[in-house]
Amino acid sequence: MTSQLTFRGRIQEAFTAGVPVAIETATRSRYQRRLAAAAAFPEMEATRDRARDIRSEALRNLDAYLGQFVDVTTERGGVVFFAADAAEANEYITELANAENVRRVVKVKSMVTEEIRLNTALEHAGVEVVETDLGEFIVQLAGETPSHIISPVLHKNRYDVAELFAAELGVEYTDDPAELNDIARKHLRERFLNADMGISGVNFAVAEDGAIALVTNEGNGRLSTTAPRVHVAVMGMERIVPTRADLAVLLEVLARSATGQKLSVYSNIVSGPRRAHEPDGPDQLHVVIVDNGRSATLGSSVAEILLCIRCGACLDACPVYRHVGGHAYGSVYPGPIGKVVTPSLFGLEEWHDLPAASSLCGACQDACPVRIDIPRLLVDLREQTVGHASRSIRTGLAAYSRLATRPRLFRLATRAVALFGRLWSQDGWLRRLPFLLPAWTRRREVPAPATQTFNDWWRKRGA
Repeated sequence: MTSQLTFRGRIQEAFTAGVPVAIETATRSRYQRRLAAAAAFPEMEATRDRARDIRSEALRNLDAYLGQFVDVTTERGGVVFFAADAAEANEYITELANAENVRRVVKVKSMVTEEIRLNTALEHAGVEVVETDLGEFIVQLAGETPSHIISPVLHKNRYDVAELFAAELGVEYTDDPAELNDIARKHLRERFLNADMGISGVNFAVAEDGAIALVTNEGNGRLSTTAPRVHVAVMGMERIVPTRADLAVLLEVLARSATGQKLSVYSNIVSGPRRAHEPDGPDQLHVVIVDNGRSATLGSSVAEILLCIRCGACLDACPVYRHVGGHAYGSVYPGPIGKVVTPSLFGLEEWHDLPAASSLCGACQDACPVRIDIPRLLVDLREQTVGHASRSIRTGLAAYSRLATRPRLFRLATRAVALFGRLWSQDGWLRRLPFLLPAWTRRREVPAPATQTFNDWWRKRGA
């Protein structure tokens, strides 16, 4: 999980390249669809409360529910492997591929396999890996990484895709969306039919009956998990739910929050490998349950982040994400959720800048279907990262602390700022700040401070 550029370098690159208008347009559109879907579902708020309770219960008793899931899955002929980290997960899957003489793998879109960089591990082992989700397929062809949890190729438009298909697939140029879909479908169909292994993520795993829920809007999920002779499902250890009834509740909020749909087009329930009387399905099912920092997070002050159901609603609502896009975060998990998940799983030492990349406006919490208090978690992480801040920031915070705890000095300082605002502003705006503050106005104008401080106003009002 290492980005080659620094935090500031990624932001600079995003602004230099110019974040595609498609990102802001698409996120705003999906945000509005989510609001409409929630408004049309009178039980939405109560269902969000119930969904949070279900996820909280699962985390409180995670060991018991995982044990129940393992027992049932094993009874039904599946194999379960617990991976402490990405290396163990990749080693198990690559060794399985070698043992089964796997030459080609078809994959369903999965954040946890992106997290552990499974594709790279398999390719190093000589296995061809084909992403079958349309967005992931496009990203793979382009040699890029996803820019959104739900829509991996949000940063590209149809003209970008048309040029990519013409160059990489050797087809005639067309920017018609329907024709582009047909090109991808024809290319992938042969891969489905000749794959030795299918790999998927796990949206939710049901403890009571060992069921695995895969939620997609394309038929690739069913083809990837039923056509190949081996199915490997890779899940984060927190993705467990106690019962099928609980799963139904979470599916209600997942689709509405992710895409504004009542229900995703395909909600696949997988339970064990093919039985003797069944004509279709894999001969083997392997479930790889990945820790990779989750146990440490579960025991931390930001454990609440493990309630996340990966709907992407917080990204669509976030004004910061809309302006910088997903790649600026440097992690497979971008947006508000990524600012907490990434440093929690992979360490604050390397990712200490991310929690600061937020205005704490609270739009993410409002959008979250399980009501995760992301702003509180970000503040908690900021407290832990003070030691990583630059000397200028630490000096500034120390000076502010001294002022804020001395009322007389604070009043003098605010009056000085008000005076500065009158002298330096133009038409009520600060267009270029001096001294150590030019970065604040490099890409935006800042409203000038009020000419009267709140303390002065309050004193006159009381008088």
